[in-house]
Amino acid sequence: MLELLCLSSTSACFELQNDSPYFSPRRYALTLDGKPLREGETNVVSLFGLAPGTEHTLCLRADGLDETVSFRTREETCAVSVRDFGAAGDGLREDTAAIRTAISFLPPGGRLYFPAGTYLTLPLALRSHITLEFAEGATLLGSTERERYPVVPGTVRDLNGGAELHFGGFEGCAQAMYQSLLTAEYAEDITIVGPGTVDGNAQNSDFWTGFHEFPAARPRLMFFNRCKNVTLHGVHACNSPSWQLHPYYCEDVSFCDVRVTAPKNSPNTDALDPESCDRVSIVGCRFTVGDDCIAIKSGKIGLGSTLNVPADHHVIRNCLMEHGHGAVVLGSEIGAGVRNLSVSQCLFRGTDRGLRIKTRRGRGKNCVVDNVSFDNIRMEGVLTPIAVNMWYNCCDPDRESEYVWSREKLPVDERTPRLGSFRFRNLVCTGAEVAACYIDGLPESPIDAVTLENVSVSFAPDAKPGVPIMENFAKKRCRMGLYLDNVRRIRVHGVTLEGVEGEKLTANHCESIETDRFNEEQAHV
Repeated sequence: MLELLCLSSTSACFELQNDSPYFSPRRYALTLDGKPLREGETNVVSLFGLAPGTEHTLCLRADGLDETVSFRTREETCAVSVRDFGAAGDGLREDTAAIRTAISFLPPGGRLYFPAGTYLTLPLALRSHITLEFAEGATLLGSTERERYPVVPGTVRDLNGGAELHFGGFEGCAQAMYQSLLTAEYAEDITIVGPGTVDGNAQNSDFWTGFHEFPAARPRLMFFNRCKNVTLHGVHACNSPSWQLHPYYCEDVSFCDVRVTAPKNSPNTDALDPESCDRVSIVGCRFTVGDDCIAIKSGKIGLGSTLNVPADHHVIRNCLMEHGHGAVVLGSEIGAGVRNLSVSQCLFRGTDRGLRIKTRRGRGKNCVVDNVSFDNIRMEGVLTPIAVNMWYNCCDPDRESEYVWSREKLPVDERTPRLGSFRFRNLVCTGAEVAACYIDGLPESPIDAVTLENVSVSFAPDAKPGVPIMENFAKKRCRMGLYLDNVRRIRVHGVTLEGVEGEKLTANHCESIETDRFNEEQAHV
């Protein structure tokens, strides 16, 4: 069955219903309105270059599979080419003025079209009720002249009453930042669509080399602050100065069949970091970057205490994640918590960690993570498939302090985070190296419950030692089995481990543990 994921005036995205992570069980042929289109192999199918307000019929056929769906593209008020406003698109002449003018003058409900070409530009501000379409062969290319990037303040005081207005932020704090290449603030109904590319061009600037001395935080590739109804469909985002896609205190944000890339050694180039957002859908996307692929956040203790907006109602499905520090990550800046997260039917390849949760003392009492489900995940060559860490020691001035690393049971106070219940089901992990599962809670705030159900982990024969979680005094491990510390309730059901060195299950400071169909002959509890 084909289900509609998102629809614009010129594009449509569908999801093929099955149980196979990211790729379809069989290759298929597509026809549109009776005409052959192309072959496909992924569970998410995208169509571009359609006419607005037009009826279409899509057919998908393979051995034993015949699916047909009819749909109508959305209406629009108008469509204009950026070249009509003077954009050269040659990658040499700067097109900032032409693009800014086109965006400013575009009527609500209009579409700004970028035909094939390279459009060199400084940062651009988006408005409500518009669509940007990047055609095949079109590239929006960021300027390397950092000194010409405007600096956006983190907060300013409203002259009418003195309330704080938020405009910029990074790594869990409201702070000044260079304007991102595409920015929308307090806007709604924005669509960015097409098979084209938005390229931050950071590899040709000082954004990846000199950022420790910058007067403001590095820009993102796309930054959406307090926006509603934002859709990205099909675009290739790459080479951002820092995080690539950063929705910030937004509602109803969809990422459909988006590709995000950056070199493996590029600093802090997370693919997608939704922060304190409600109702985020990430389906059919492909990420390969220099840091975490998806990092769900909700601010450090300052924003977590004053604003207290959790990350809520996030769905991640049918995605492929490669060559990042973590595939799906919660934290570490989750001062307002994460709740109601579903991750399913995904494929991870070559990431350092697979399903990764990271927090620490000092994130605050509102840092509560609960109702989190991971189901039907396949991992290939992931060093540590499951890593849950309440001792994270990065991104904070006090990260090496005794408060962070002390193994003593400290008093529970305003700074103490809490992790609730987690279920890891139907995971198949091959080629692991460091640890099958490494879960480390706080003695004063143990993790409530962990369920591992129908999980298979096998280790690479040439596995190399590594650090399973980032903490002070971390020890390297190799072919480690299941390690759980400070977890109240543990359930291990239908778990198979192959190639483990040492104990297959180590559970310390736990109240109860239940095992069923687990090869636990060497368990140490």
